[in-house]
Amino acid sequence: MPSSITLSEHPRVLLVDDNPAMIARAVSVLSHGCEIVGSAKDGAAALEAIAALTPEVVVLDISMPGMTGFEVASRLKATGSTTAIVFLTVHEDEAVFRAAKAVGGLGYVVKSRLASDLQQAVMAASEGRPFSSAIRD
Repeated sequence: MPSSITLSEHPRVLLVDDNPAMIARAVSVLSHGCEIVGSAKDGAAALEAIAALTPEVVVLDISMPGMTGFEVASRLKATGSTTAIVFLTVHEDEAVFRAAKAVGGLGYVVKSRLASDLQQAVMAASEGRPFSSAIRD
């Protein structure tokens, strides 16, 4: 029996980080298996890009100038957005991880594990499943 949810073979992904080198690394990791629809360097640009490009998954930095990734996620959640959120962050802290889940994050990848974990996190999020890098207390 077919599922009522249609899963893309190649999820449409928006990358959001204020560091261009981090965007480039994420593109390199995700270029096989994902469709990168765009990138944004801050929260306000991320919200505009999500509205315009309708990605299935947004890879979102937590610590950005202006609007944080948590604020972007909260705004998406408030509007009923179906875009899945994968946080990509330097924070390897259990409290930050719990806060990310509380604002709707399905994925949580620490930047030190980007190469090994980001693709898995995006694919899981595109299927509605959680994924997180190992978090040290």
